[in-house]
Amino acid sequence: MDLSAAVFLSLGWLMLQSADGELDYTSQGHGMQLKGDFSIAGLFPLHYTDGPSAGLPALRRCNEGTPNKHGYYLLQGMRFAVEEINNSTGPQPLLPGVKLGYQLYDACSEPASILVTLDLLKQLYQSPSKSETEGDTNYNNSRDAVAVIGPDSSSKTFTPAALLGAHLIPHISYEASNEKLSNKFLYPSFFRTIPSDKNQVAAMIRLLVHFNWTWVAILGSDNAYGLEGMKSLSKQAPNHGICIAYQGIIPAYRDDTIQTMRSMVGSLLTTKVNTIVVFSSKSKLKGFFPFVVERNVTGKVWIGTEDWSASSLISGISGIQTIGTVLGVAVKYAAIPGFEEFERKVDEASMQHSDTQEVSNVTNDCLQSTDLYSFSRKEFSLEKYDITSSFNVYTGVYSVAHALHQALGCDSGECQRRRVYPWELLLWLKKVRFTLGNTSVYFDMNGDPPTGYDIICWVWKGTDWSLREVGSFIPDPITLIVDADLIEWHDMGDSRSVPLSICSPPCPRGHKKVLTGPHSCCFDCQACPSATFLNTSESTTCQPCLPEEWAPPNSEKCLDRTVLLLLWDAPLAIALLFFLATCLLMTSSAAIILLLNLNTPVAKSAGGRTCLLMLAALTATAMSSLCHFGQPSPLACILKQPLFNFSFTVCLSCITMRSFQVVYIFKFASKLPLAFDKWAKNHGPEFTIFLVSVTILLISVIRVAINTPQPSKDLNFYKDSIVLECSNTLSLGAAIELAYVSLLSFLCFSFSYMGKDLPANYNEAKSVTFSLMVYMMSWMSFFTLYLISRNQFTMAANVFAILFSVLAFLTGYFLPKIYIIALRPQMNTIAHFQNCIQMYNMNKQ
Repeated sequence: MDLSAAVFLSLGWLMLQSADGELDYTSQGHGMQLKGDFSIAGLFPLHYTDGPSAGLPALRRCNEGTPNKHGYYLLQGMRFAVEEINNSTGPQPLLPGVKLGYQLYDACSEPASILVTLDLLKQLYQSPSKSETEGDTNYNNSRDAVAVIGPDSSSKTFTPAALLGAHLIPHISYEASNEKLSNKFLYPSFFRTIPSDKNQVAAMIRLLVHFNWTWVAILGSDNAYGLEGMKSLSKQAPNHGICIAYQGIIPAYRDDTIQTMRSMVGSLLTTKVNTIVVFSSKSKLKGFFPFVVERNVTGKVWIGTEDWSASSLISGISGIQTIGTVLGVAVKYAAIPGFEEFERKVDEASMQHSDTQEVSNVTNDCLQSTDLYSFSRKEFSLEKYDITSSFNVYTGVYSVAHALHQALGCDSGECQRRRVYPWELLLWLKKVRFTLGNTSVYFDMNGDPPTGYDIICWVWKGTDWSLREVGSFIPDPITLIVDADLIEWHDMGDSRSVPLSICSPPCPRGHKKVLTGPHSCCFDCQACPSATFLNTSESTTCQPCLPEEWAPPNSEKCLDRTVLLLLWDAPLAIALLFFLATCLLMTSSAAIILLLNLNTPVAKSAGGRTCLLMLAALTATAMSSLCHFGQPSPLACILKQPLFNFSFTVCLSCITMRSFQVVYIFKFASKLPLAFDKWAKNHGPEFTIFLVSVTILLISVIRVAINTPQPSKDLNFYKDSIVLECSNTLSLGAAIELAYVSLLSFLCFSFSYMGKDLPANYNEAKSVTFSLMVYMMSWMSFFTLYLISRNQFTMAANVFAILFSVLAFLTGYFLPKIYIIALRPQMNTIAHFQNCIQMYNMNKQ
């Protein structure tokens, strides 16, 4: 039967009973009722009853249940608060001239709570009292409750909160924490002095995160408190990386649920979780833990809610000290000055009354059927947990008193004598703000208090149980403080070592998680490959690095790539620049010497004015090496290869023409004398040099125009470096240029080699061959290195190949001639040359 049906049937039942007058009762002054100008109703669980809720509205008699000492102290907290307010004699009493009264009920079950609520509504709408018919309307009817305090649990509160809210009667609960009760649309007059389960769930989540317990089980009692709390916890846990290995609902203890609870304990052992969150009411949980003890479950961490973690009802279960470590969320402790003295006086008064003074003529046992003196004679122990919960009741009574203070205009020192309607009191209750001791009291827009929680742990000395505060939780802003050194971890070997509760151990650095099942906490580890990294927010995926970054295997972050270029101020670059300066000095010196001795036989045999062109070309070739230093620029990329190819081609074409002319004169002039003379007289050599040079220049210009080289970054050659170079270095146009220069080199070598038997002054085969061999070997070495490496040494090798080629032709072709001009002038004569020619002719004959 659902709740709405239960309410409907209860209302029908109430109407029938009211018609017959069966709800009338009398109070015998044994503490369950106090007359006053304004009355507050209190609903307290003075007995435990285990009747099934499915039978609503059927109910058991409360006095047939087990006495509940916690409920007794809750009730005493209300009595103490009312007495303290009524007896206030300070300079500014809270309600001067006004006496508060109360009606106290034993709300031992959900049906009893509903019935009490209906009785209160019946009183509110029944016929006017005798005093009212006589015209005294200064105060409310002493039996009409202007507010309701209680009941103790969310399950017992939903229906009363809805019924009272429909009539805008202020309703304050001291232990109903279900967050659904914050819905002002459904429960417009509901307030509470205990934090909402929303905050309790947040505290538990933070506690699990704090100790890195990611593999947990959740148990919830089979009532609104447990089911809603478990639902909220399981919904939020994945957002914090917490996996729920098992969820179980704790039923009420009955013969037919014993096997169910034993199976639940077995499931906890099977899942191998070390941390278990129990969102349960103590009345349900007391039947479950004996089965945990029965299976000898030890070494676990149990996280409890405020309802049971500080309750002696649970700690008193036989053998429970063996189950492991119990951490709990508890309502913040606040002392009630004078409360223990009040209880002592009640105990003394109870000893002065005999059992014959108990109530005997109450007509309805479901309502006021309990004698408080008989409860007091049981000599219950007053524990810290009872005081904390009683403070919530105490706070609720004071909240109503402060609202009455404002409604009656008591700030002037005297309260108005007038009637206060519940809806009117409700408006003032929303605005109350006062301090009790060190506690600030007010309600937010949802009717919830601003208080947080204490984090407690159980401490055992043998079989003696006590609580220890180990931390605190503040809901706004959300803050958890825990001193782990105060916690004694039971059955963990080292009592100072925090136990683990994980499905899989954490992956090493740079390893991604490979899930092995439906839970994100269960996984294998796999190393991230190079060029990827593990982002902590995406632990199952290795993310690629940015193009200009890199990462070694097993990396948690990407690193900046090393930029490879030949810096101007690098030691290797400085050495190459010195080499360049040496080459330029040599070419300029050779040019000056040849220019000063241009009309000598040696200079003419070397090519005359063509030598100056060759030296100029070699100078340009050497200068092209400057394009390889520093960060590439667009101009450097355009000039780098064309300048070298063109200038070096000019030099090679000059040497080739010189070698061709000498070989032709000595070996082929007699066969084609007229053709050679005509070619020579019509500037054939100069035109040939020009044509060969222009051809390579045209090839280079076309290549640059079609596919212009630009500064580029090679990100593929090295995984951890960026090669700054020019694009299209190995393009088709570059290959054609290389092939052209190689062909010219081969022709030069061929013509030079053909003149190996010419007169010594004209025999340049050895020098040219040497120069070409050095040139080819240096470039072959460079190209081999370029294919396997692109670092600074490769860039330096390119510059070195250029300069070494220049140096090879300077030393191989020009240095012997400079040597004769400068140091062997006797060989630089016409006679010496004619003598060499005669010797060649004689040997040839």
